[in-house]
Amino acid sequence: MSKTKLVYIWSLRNAAADKAGQHIAYKGGQRYMKSPLEHLAHALDHTELGDAYSLEAVIHDDDEGSEADQRKLAEYGFTWQQGQRWFYPPNLRAQGRAMNDLLCAVPSAYRRLPLSAQAERAAGKSAFERELKDKLDTLGADLVLLDGLLVILDELIRPGEPYCRKVVNIHPGITRIDSPHERRGAYATLDALYGARGKKVVNWQTMEMIDVPVVDKTGASFHYVDNGVDSGEVIVDALNTHIDPQDTILELRWNNFNLSLFPAMEAGLLHMHAQRLQPHAIEGERDERALLSC
Repeated sequence: MSKTKLVYIWSLRNAAADKAGQHIAYKGGQRYMKSPLEHLAHALDHTELGDAYSLEAVIHDDDEGSEADQRKLAEYGFTWQQGQRWFYPPNLRAQGRAMNDLLCAVPSAYRRLPLSAQAERAAGKSAFERELKDKLDTLGADLVLLDGLLVILDELIRPGEPYCRKVVNIHPGITRIDSPHERRGAYATLDALYGARGKKVVNWQTMEMIDVPVVDKTGASFHYVDNGVDSGEVIVDALNTHIDPQDTILELRWNNFNLSLFPAMEAGLLHMHAQRLQPHAIEGERDERALLSC
């Protein structure tokens, strides 16, 4: 069988918040913040993932016409320009192709509309998902990997639709609802950091907190995407990251990427490729594999 055609989707503004491609302050020194995409590029060239997958495109949903997106990407821009910061080394390649040549935009422009314009936003989101589907169809995508996409998909992944159970997400937190380490949503890393300090934020707008038992580990989950917030069925997860209560959010983010998220991403992709090759043979193994780390 030919390689699995992989399409990667992310939000540049989320990677910008992580300081991707930069050196960050770390315990009195500095460490390079490698993005999951940069790690994937290396894995495709240096591990068995390269025999299983061909990276067809890297799509981002950021909107050049949005003033909010312009502010969030002020350090980087929407495309690489000589002399400016970028999310990975500008000469980065994967499987012989320049990463910058793989990068393309499908803007979620409906986000410009006010939240009160519910009907217009719903129509705009539907149009965005149709455009995304058309792009994936053109690319012949077998599997779609989300990383830090700040849009919740709906129509694209509904049961009965062509991309149902073909879209997966790598999340920097354990997403199992029954796990004491469960950290879903956009605040997963910060939630974990407060948890290591014995605190739980119950309102992120007011930062109201309550005391809770200390939980000093976190991890990452590779899971199917449904129309909830990190609520899809877990495929593989890793719980390998100890939290120092004195960590900064970027120190914890660096540790969790390297200790849990990158391993979970590689293991999850290998599992999905094996499932494509032998869908019935490994179906019964799913629960056991998914529980390896938790």
